[in-house]
Amino acid sequence: MEIAPQAALGPDVNGTTTPALPDQTLYDVAAVDDVREGDILSITLKEQAIALVRVGDEIHAVGRRCPHKGASFRGKLSCRSPVHGDVIVCPWHKAVFGVQDGKVKEPIAFSSLPVYPVRQVEGRVLVGANPIIQKPAAKCGEDETVLVLGAGAAAASAIYTLREEGFAGRITMIGDEGFVPYERPALSKGVFLGGREKVQPSPLLSEEFYARHEVARMRGKVVALDCEAKQVRLDEGKTYHADHILITTGGRPVLPPLPGIGLEGVMSLHTVRDAWKIAEEITGDQAVILIGCGLTTLETASALRQKGAGVTIIAPDYPVPMERQWGREIGQVLRRLHEDNGVAFVTDASVVAIHGTERVTGVELDDGMTLTCTHVLVSIGNEPCRDFLPEQTKEEEEGGVQGIIVDDNMQVRPGIYAAGDVAAFRRNGTLCRVEHWRPAQCEGRAAARSILGLPRQPMPMPWYWTQQFGKKVEYLGWGESFDYILIEGDLGGFDFMAAYIKDQKVVALVSSGRSAAMARAAVDFERFVNEEVRTHII
Repeated sequence: MEIAPQAALGPDVNGTTTPALPDQTLYDVAAVDDVREGDILSITLKEQAIALVRVGDEIHAVGRRCPHKGASFRGKLSCRSPVHGDVIVCPWHKAVFGVQDGKVKEPIAFSSLPVYPVRQVEGRVLVGANPIIQKPAAKCGEDETVLVLGAGAAAASAIYTLREEGFAGRITMIGDEGFVPYERPALSKGVFLGGREKVQPSPLLSEEFYARHEVARMRGKVVALDCEAKQVRLDEGKTYHADHILITTGGRPVLPPLPGIGLEGVMSLHTVRDAWKIAEEITGDQAVILIGCGLTTLETASALRQKGAGVTIIAPDYPVPMERQWGREIGQVLRRLHEDNGVAFVTDASVVAIHGTERVTGVELDDGMTLTCTHVLVSIGNEPCRDFLPEQTKEEEEGGVQGIIVDDNMQVRPGIYAAGDVAAFRRNGTLCRVEHWRPAQCEGRAAARSILGLPRQPMPMPWYWTQQFGKKVEYLGWGESFDYILIEGDLGGFDFMAAYIKDQKVVALVSSGRSAAMARAAVDFERFVNEEVRTHII
């Protein structure tokens, strides 16, 4: 069935009148009863991939693929957010979109979904093949300026949010890498496997975006910030002033004070240039020692083994990887995965020195053993980049947590904001700093909304993922301690859901092979726990 433009758009079967729709033909694509609430129905119309979503008696049509990486929306990916209303959530990286307007409600996508006209006639769903042209946000802040210090995930998210919400003033971004913000997680997940020419992480925002939205980009290192004057000074002497300053300078790798730490062949993996160096220098016939045992270490070990290199992880404080964060059971599964793929672990000795004259030749352990190697990769954590702050702004660390302390509006002091790995905020009275990619973007979005004077929204529960030897594991939680873990599914087969219990309350989830379920949990954790976790796990 096809319905001609406008002429057939009178009252529907319920006697209500549909607002004027774009001048286009509508096509019969499905029965109304086939579109079930909470369950996306996927269709293709004139080569357009479209998702049909039901909300009560209404049916909406939006783009079926996430604009970030093209993940398909199908199945149980529509739900209701207590903050944003009816939404669709990406199963891969948890971007959240409004069902009615297609707009990004939570990162990590930086483009809205197209919205298509829909009609219900005699029990059938009719959809147009051309997206509705969305009205842009009203312009605001034409005479104001925003200066973004840093060029990472939080910076990109803040800039996108400012422009999407109508900010028309001048935006300047200063970064010291010389690149636009890019997808840093790809670095440890094996982007260097194909050689340097393949080490090209995707930009978060395109060059065309910066040009179209008139975002000025400068390269330089910030060495001083005058919070009162709202002015920054770069290492080359230039100064910049703005009405609003957003600090998104991130973190830098911590290097242990070991003899030989400055030798050639001793590396860390934090920037695309680090990945270039690894791609150029480390070949399949070399031996690499990794110091540390966090997710970055494990992901790098996985990538290096796939490249053919010999890999040994030295982690005396972590006999079971990720045990403190994820528990012994899952940690043991991760270690077994690595050992089955040829990674060796040393957990009963620590490195006391790195040997070599100009280049590294090996490491010495505190038990007297020396292990030969061609490269050492250090990954024992990051520290926030905040050296440019005035002393009175450098808060004492609390409970081992460093960072620039912000309030609920991501504000350090009037006109000065911070977001991403450099920022620390209080949650339930405890200071925390979340060093992950999606949370950094959520914080950048929150800071931009504060700059614009928009209502504060609750910070989404942090989510992150890891990819090791082709196995994906996802985490959702605030990193709280736990009393015990309840697990449903097959751990060894990487098809499970684990609930972390503290004082009889679920405080976190870890899963593998349950992307759609974790997507719903990321939108409304409490509801997911009450309706699904307590039914199937507890």
